[in-house]
Parts: sequence; structure tokens; C-alpha cells
Amino acid sequence: MTTETALPPLATRPTARSSASYRRRRIGSSIAKHAGLILLSVVMIYPLLWLVVSSFKPNDQIFRDLSLFTTDLTIENYVNGWNDLQLPFGAFLANSSIIAIGAILGNLISCSLAAYAFARLKFTGKPILFAVMLMTIMLPFQVVLVPQFTIFKELGWLNTFLPLIVPKFLATDAFFVFLMVQFIRGIPKEIFEAARIDGAGHFRSFVQITLPLMVPALATTAIFTFIWTWSDFFGPLIYLRIPETFPASVALKGFLDVQSSSDFGSMFAMSVVSLIPLFIVFLVGQRYLIKGIATTGIK
Repeated sequence: MTTETALPPLATRPTARSSASYRRRRIGSSIAKHAGLILLSVVMIYPLLWLVVSSFKPNDQIFRDLSLFTTDLTIENYVNGWNDLQLPFGAFLANSSIIAIGAILGNLISCSLAAYAFARLKFTGKPILFAVMLMTIMLPFQVVLVPQFTIFKELGWLNTFLPLIVPKFLATDAFFVFLMVQFIRGIPKEIFEAARIDGAGHFRSFVQITLPLMVPALATTAIFTFIWTWSDFFGPLIYLRIPETFPASVALKGFLDVQSSSDFGSMFAMSVVSLIPLFIVFLVGQRYLIKGIATTGIK
């Protein structure tokens, strides 16, 4: 006894012509989609490209021509921008580096300790404290600005880097605490139980087990902290009044003068220089950043 496979009607069978037509439609759709994405990307990065090109233009040509194509290029803006302020611009970059490194160390130490406590320790009022910590994420910085300024003034910390660094050692960035809590909760509990049986306490479990496993979360915290601290303008503007303490973000304001002509060319040139560390940190830590965000909260 044999069975015959029923064939679809001739009209519904795929033909070489229909398959080729389908492939052409897919290729056309893919080309259109990629062209649209490329166009959108160009629109998004156009201001950055214009900033870079304008940093090589003479001052009288910057706002006269907004295109990216010009033949009148010069590096004079970079030379003048580096030397025209009260201090060489390298001093302001050094100040930004000191503040950023201090903030990174503070967040890595304090936020990781706080996250381990919320994720692995049992203590009275932990749910309430965790909820209060999350609520601070929604609290605008301007709400606590006056009390903080008063406290730092009484401590004699104005015109120093301490108001910008010391709070980071107190786990004030709730976002990073929450990020690390979710990451630690994703680590199997059996690992901590096995360490407990071997006689490891919480400190040893934190140092030898938790920290090595949460490298992606730590890298994500370090990258975001660096980007936000390096780009911060409002905080240094409030607490720092002496030019010797200015970071690069505040020093760029020195190229603008409302009473006379502003040196936009030098400001654009030093803006490009200030962006270079951000690009380097992002490119170097990109894979850790993606891995840290992708694995946070996965159990």
C-alpha cells in the first residue's frame, strides 16, 4: 500500500519568478531601511560634526556658513584656546580628572557596599529604607541644593573639590545602588551558601565572590559616573569660584563675554578637546556597558 503526497494546486506553487520578486522586495526594503537610518544618524550627529568643523574656522566665518564644507581652515583656535584663559586649559582638564576619579572611586566603594547590604543582609526596616532610597531618584537636585550649600559652607568646603567628591562616598547616587542590587540578586544564592559553609563571612563573600562577579555592573557605574561628572556644569558652578579650581565644563564659560566680543572659535576648539576623554572612555568601556545593562536583573 502506498501513500501519495498531495501536491498544492499549480496556481499556488512557488515559482522561480515569484521567489526572485520576493528577494528583490526584501533587498529593496532593507536598502530603504538602512538609508533611512543613515539619514537619521547624520541628522543626529550633524551638530557634533558642525562643532568639530567650526573649531577650525576663523571667528568671522563660523556663523556665516553653517555647512560642513569649507576651505578656510586653521588651527589657531586650538592654540589660542589652550593659552588664552588665566591658566592653560590643561589645568582645567586636570581638575575635571581629579573630580571624576574621586567621584568614580566614591560610587564604586559606597554603592557596592550599600547594594550588597540591601541584596544579601537581613536587618530591620530594610524594605522601607530601600523604598526611601528609590524615592530619592525622583528627587530633583535643586530641592536639596540650598541645604547642601549651607552645610558645605559651614564646613569650609567651598572653593574645594570636597563638595563634589565626598557625597559620592556616602552612596548618594541611588540609581547605581539599585543597579548593583539587581545585579547581586541575579547571582545564584547557592554560591553564597557554599561560602557560608566554608566559614566565609559577609566581608569575605563581598570581596572574593560578589565583586569579581559584578565587574560589568561596576564598569557601568564607572562609565556613567565619569560621563556625568565630566559633563557636570551646575555643581562646579555653585561650589567653585576660584579659576584655579574650575573644571573644563566651567572654564569654557570664560570664552564668552557679554560685554565685548566672544571667542567662539576657541570655545569650540576646547569643547572638542573636552569631548575626547568622553569618547575614549565610552569606546573602551562600551562592551562592559552593554553587558552590565543587559545582565542586570537577569536571574
